[in-house]
Amino acid sequence: MANALGIVSPSVHCFRRRTRALLGLHGSEKKTALICMAAADGGVEGRVLDSASSRSSRPRVVGMGCKLVGCGSAVPKLLISNDDLAQIVETSDEWISVRTGIRNRRVLSGNETLGGLAVDAAKGALQMAHVEAEEVDLVIMCTSTPDDLFGCGAQVQRDLGCKNAWAFDITAACSGFVIGLITASRFIKGGGFQNILVVGGDVLSRYVDWTDRGTCILFGDAAGAVLIQACGGDEDGLLGFDLHSDGHGQRQLNAPARNDDYSNFISNNNGTSLFPPKKTSYSCIQMNGKEVFRFAVRCVPHSIEAALEEAGLTSSNIDWLLLHQANQRIIDAVATRLEIPSDKVISNLANYGNTSAASIPLALDEAVRTGKDGGRRDWFLFFVHDPLSIS
Repeated sequence: MANALGIVSPSVHCFRRRTRALLGLHGSEKKTALICMAAADGGVEGRVLDSASSRSSRPRVVGMGCKLVGCGSAVPKLLISNDDLAQIVETSDEWISVRTGIRNRRVLSGNETLGGLAVDAAKGALQMAHVEAEEVDLVIMCTSTPDDLFGCGAQVQRDLGCKNAWAFDITAACSGFVIGLITASRFIKGGGFQNILVVGGDVLSRYVDWTDRGTCILFGDAAGAVLIQACGGDEDGLLGFDLHSDGHGQRQLNAPARNDDYSNFISNNNGTSLFPPKKTSYSCIQMNGKEVFRFAVRCVPHSIEAALEEAGLTSSNIDWLLLHQANQRIIDAVATRLEIPSDKVISNLANYGNTSAASIPLALDEAVRTGKDGGRRDWFLFFVHDPLSIS
């Protein structure tokens, strides 16, 4: 069996919404492909369903496990630095970096689309896992900013050539990827699926008020993907998870729908418009940064500890801590509370800002491809989601 790289992945928090998942990754002998647990010798472990007929008789196997076998990511070409933003709003590189840890972010330009980024990220995951597009059973697209009102999961499935897969979208803002990851595990463990692509991507630049210093400095665009594969129960990588929602946090972070005025054909005697309904668009992102910060620092450590307990682990077992990349001060504060040294914390926030649903898979892909394991054979990695999405 390939070496066990336990990546503990507590997904986590959205305002008052705590999401934690501990995910064990079984890796290959190749140290540069930590997540490629299915490719110990360049091949893929486990049975791959390769036809519609085989899928129709897909068994529901009790005791099935799942593991991550590949990852990929993609970012837009256009880089916007803090100095660039200082030309638009009253700010500076020092002001932004001290308060957030962010120095650059990538933003869509030209003909780039979220779907294009998602496809590129997914191709990277498939290549790392040595799995063909035809072998994918399901594509889960996690985004709150699709190119189309009706979502873009099916378009990603089409453009990848996953002709034997079906697809759907998950809308859960920053927590979308983690929810997608857990959803995929349920399809494998309860539905007999073999290979599932989970893609997290957002282009929040479309919904940022670039004259608002409080929010425009935070967000960037990106996509990241992982391939999850079925395995035996003794190799199961998902060690535990816990999900909660509390809609009261919506008042602290939102981008509400708004109605645009235009001519009315039908109105009542008082002149009130009855038809047609007003055209709807979305407001720019509005956030109470102080409250979001307080929530994350207060609640994320408790959630992680509960997830560790569920998995029978303690923080001393953790080799890598990977939090949602929202604010470096949040990341540092959580690591301190858990007594995890800074050299065990993964962060690429400085280069990309908060990329919402892409945040975790983007950071994970960079860590894997740069050999972040340091040559170790067994390790654990936490995925933690903090409260920058409200459900």
